[in-house]
Amino acid sequence: MVLTETVPAAAPPAHEGILRRQSLRESAARTYARSLPIVPVRARGLTIEGADGRRYLDCLSGAGTLALGHNHPVVLEAIRTVLDSGAPLHVLDLATPVKDAFTTELFATLPGELAEKGRIQFCGPAGTDAVEAAFKLVRTATGRDGLMAFSGAYHGMTAQALAASGGAQHTSVVRLPYPYDYRCPFQTGGERGAELAARWTQSLLDDPRSGVPRPAGMILEPVQGEGGVIPAPDDWLRRMREITADRRIPLIVDEVQTGVGRTGAFWAVDHSGIVPDVIVLSKAIGGSLPLAVIVYREELDAWQPGAHAGTFRGNQLAMAAGAATLAYVRTNGLDRRAAELGARMLDRLTSLAAAHDCVGDVRGRGLMLGIELVDRTADADATGARPADPQLAAAVQHACLDRGLIVELGGRQSAVVRLLPPLTITDEQADAILDRLADALTAAVRTTPGPTGSSPTTMRGTSP
Repeated sequence: MVLTETVPAAAPPAHEGILRRQSLRESAARTYARSLPIVPVRARGLTIEGADGRRYLDCLSGAGTLALGHNHPVVLEAIRTVLDSGAPLHVLDLATPVKDAFTTELFATLPGELAEKGRIQFCGPAGTDAVEAAFKLVRTATGRDGLMAFSGAYHGMTAQALAASGGAQHTSVVRLPYPYDYRCPFQTGGERGAELAARWTQSLLDDPRSGVPRPAGMILEPVQGEGGVIPAPDDWLRRMREITADRRIPLIVDEVQTGVGRTGAFWAVDHSGIVPDVIVLSKAIGGSLPLAVIVYREELDAWQPGAHAGTFRGNQLAMAAGAATLAYVRTNGLDRRAAELGARMLDRLTSLAAAHDCVGDVRGRGLMLGIELVDRTADADATGARPADPQLAAAVQHACLDRGLIVELGGRQSAVVRLLPPLTITDEQADAILDRLADALTAAVRTTPGPTGSSPTTMRGTSP
């Protein structure tokens, strides 16, 4: 008899077990984990290393949270300093040296009028908490209840923040048209489209039979992020400031994703020169840790003590990391760097669009960039826009991941590929990002059928 040795089957890689347990234990609301099935174990700057040993260029940056990328030395040093000092890590809303330093650094970057006569409210860990606080603030100050928001908006996932976002239904929030050149609601685009959007808003407020009473406030994003990377024209923003100021309607600007240099100015409102009544801040201001605040004009400060509270609004580590991040961006001119590098990246993306019929639009500001993918086989509307192609966008995202590039999707039907790299990327890294994206797009269009089963999208000037 010949005895044979049984070789045990190899155990699956550890990262596969982690992903499997996540899918079994976590809720069906998982989002990034579905489209990005990786297990990060180390990260530095632009680069993430997965548990499988693969390296990725991270153009998601914690949905825009990581202004300096992963584990920047100044952020780590700020955190270590607090930990080594023996300072309390949980203090509710008590005054501390760390909090004072953060507030001082933040106010040094704000538009002058807000810095001189502003008040700050620490709201809790997430941007949506700050949005809720802003709504409560303007309702208290004005004695009114309604709100004005814009189509395509995203302001968070709590009740009122979600009600003011673009996908809300059955809500008393009045929805206004947001300037969107590629899919202009007035089918004109450009300055004419923005002017008509402004006139629509003014008419609703001034027409006694519009059915829209004067609201407690208006909230807008200077660049719609989740809505598809849609920058608002500066003239339109100035019109919104004029319309709200003339009617004593507080203007709330949501800078959760656009702030801290992301758009090529320290705050996106700096491009237009407007000063809002309330500015909502989160993400990058915490230096990668949870922190959210609102800063507002002092005349709105009609709250009573305890009117808006929260157990975790005094995150000392986040304030230390945030102060270090704000100071680093400010002193190193990373906002200007974002403007310059973003313009060069936008030029390359425009060239990429010229080679692909499936790219409907390329847009962005600073290092907040988007590529809208469309069905090239469908008829265009009066302005030249074609239906979105979310299937192709998902294929591009998957192809990017295969090539070691992490990107996010957003916009109508999740058909906009979004790029949110850290402000610290080099020219060489920017080229690597765009090279991988171009290769992924070419691969995806060759293998992905159109939304209605049509032939695969092809490059301009080539045969199917």
